[in-house]
Formats: sequence, C-alpha cells, structure tokens
Amino acid sequence: MALTHKTLTEFSDILASDSPAPGGGSTAALSGALGASLALMVASLTIGKEKYAEHETLMQAVHASVEKLRQNLLGLIDRDTEAFDAVSAVFKMPKSSDEEKSKRSAAMQEALKACTLTPFEMIDCSYQALVQIENMCGKYNTNAASDLGVAALSLKTATQGAWLNMLINLDSIKDEQFKNEYRKKGEELSKKAIALADKIYCEIETDLGG
Repeated sequence: MALTHKTLTEFSDILASDSPAPGGGSTAALSGALGASLALMVASLTIGKEKYAEHETLMQAVHASVEKLRQNLLGLIDRDTEAFDAVSAVFKMPKSSDEEKSKRSAAMQEALKACTLTPFEMIDCSYQALVQIENMCGKYNTNAASDLGVAALSLKTATQGAWLNMLINLDSIKDEQFKNEYRKKGEELSKKAIALADKIYCEIETDLGG
C-alpha cells in the first residue's frame, strides 16, 4: 500500500517504529506537499473574491503551478522510500566472488545516486512553490495570512530535510563528478529556498504586527 494512501495515524505509526523507511526523506516530501497545499488553499480563498479581482489571473496561474508541484511532492513521499528500499536490497546481493562483489558495489552506487536525486527534486519543487508564494504576497486574501506563513515554513522544512538527505548519501558516493555536481546544486538551491522562505515569513509576520 502506498504511503500516500495511509491515514495520518498509520503513517505516523510507521515513522515511530524501528523500520528505517519511511524516514526523514519521505517526511520532508510530506512537509513540502503540505506547504503546497496551504498555498493552494490561500489561492483558492482569493480566487473569485471581488476585493482581489485584479489579481484573479495571477492567482489562477499560481494555483495551477502549485498544484503540479504538490502532486510531484506527494509522489516523492513514496519514491524516496522506494529509493531507500533499493539500497537495502543491495545488502542481500551475494558477495562470494570478486564478480559478485563488483556487481554489488556497482548496484550500491546506483542506488545511492537515486537516493540523492529524490531529495534534490524535493528541494527543486519546494523552491518553485516558494517562488509562487512570493508572487502571491500583497495580492492574496489577508484573512489567510497565517496560513501562507505556515506554507512557507513547511516548504523550508522540506528543503532543509531534503538537503540533509542529500548530504548523507553524497558522502558514500564514489563518483566524484556526480558528488561535486549535486553537492553544489543542492547547496545553492537549498540556500535560495531557505532565504526566500525566511523573507516570506518575515514579511507576513510584520504584516500581522509581529
């Protein structure tokens, strides 16, 4: 059964168990999906309101864009756990001969790369969602200001969690070109996303009198 089809209680129970997956990666993806969902809620509460009619086209476009990102993040909840399961499966591969050891080592490296790419996608989706939230600032239904702030915080959590998952996998990858490329990409994109999330949060906090 897909993780996304489980109840909140079931998902929480699995996380609380001694099973190593799902873990931080899938939880980061869930945080991102929830952040995107909140952004969609705020857009929906703005669309169709006469007070915000001049921003109708923008909000419709934001809604369409963020919905795609939400679906991607939901998919990454399961994909991250599947990537980890692939790493676990490698440990069951035979290693009696040099040939078997070589195949096992190659399979592990490919599995670790997959475990790096999924959290990188989480960071990318989270950053794109934050860009859309920034586009909403000053144009959305202010009754939902706190909700938009939580959306930014959730996407920041997704970004930071995904970056940690990239780092722990990059450490074991032997392909230096791949390692250097994704360390640089991940660090640069996560910094941009975190800075943007903080900017959005501070603006909303100030608007609310904080």
